[in-house]
Amino acid sequence: MDQKQPKNYLIESILVTIFCCQPFGIVSIVYASQVNSKYTLGDYDGALQASKNAKKWMIWGLIVGLIIAVGFLLFYGAVFFSMFRQNSF
Repeated sequence: MDQKQPKNYLIESILVTIFCCQPFGIVSIVYASQVNSKYTLGDYDGALQASKNAKKWMIWGLIVGLIIAVGFLLFYGAVFFSMFRQNSF
């Protein structure tokens, strides 16, 4: 094989699954786990496509996780600010 093995994004996918968004992270892990085996079997195009899919799902999981985290921070910040203004805590 004269082509370099594509990056599998497995570590990144696991981190996204643990810290950000499990559904997207799990899909990313599935694709990431396919990269090495497809490359070993000589399916470079399949390995490359699996790598691209793993990266795509990992990035989407990261984005969704960050949006949810920011949403929670804004919500709880607004609740705290409302309580602080009313002196009810």
